[in-house]
Amino acid sequence: MIILKLFFSFLQIGLFSVGGGYAAIPLIQNQIVDIHQLMSLAEFTDLITIAEMTPGPISINSATFVGIRLAGISGAIICTLGVIIPSFIICLTLSHFYYKYKNVNGVQIVLSSLRPAVVALISSAALSILTLAIFNSTKSQVVISNFRWIESILFIISLFVLRKFKPNIIFVILGCGIIGTILYQIL
Repeated sequence: MIILKLFFSFLQIGLFSVGGGYAAIPLIQNQIVDIHQLMSLAEFTDLITIAEMTPGPISINSATFVGIRLAGISGAIICTLGVIIPSFIICLTLSHFYYKYKNVNGVQIVLSSLRPAVVALISSAALSILTLAIFNSTKSQVVISNFRWIESILFIISLFVLRKFKPNIIFVILGCGIIGTILYQIL
């Protein structure tokens, strides 16, 4: 029964995640953590972190990791297919119509109007992950006394280093992991 639940959840995610993988994160969180309560928010955040670090699209990686965590190999296959099928069908259909009507002004207006929704979905995912990292809670349950200094300082330093020096992101992730491990051992 969990296989069907996972398939239909990821089918919905694949159908409504306009804007790419990062826009799918809040939808995956809503289905897996909030509605079906198959994972805790901390487990989900760990899986998203792994999905971001592995090569490939984040929505497919997330679906695969959630599926394998909850139902093994068959769950990974079902979740991955669930998230891919809608995009595949929609892309085939839209590409046909786009090439047929690409010079129509209304098509360009519709595509431009989707951008704010995509930015809002990505911002929502970023805010969820940031509040979990900084306050160890969801957006609606933030308690100032749970403020995590080490994570906050590492976030600010990483953001500065990434913006100023533009290094390879892998080195920043590894550096934060090493520094965080050392600081938690000392403190």
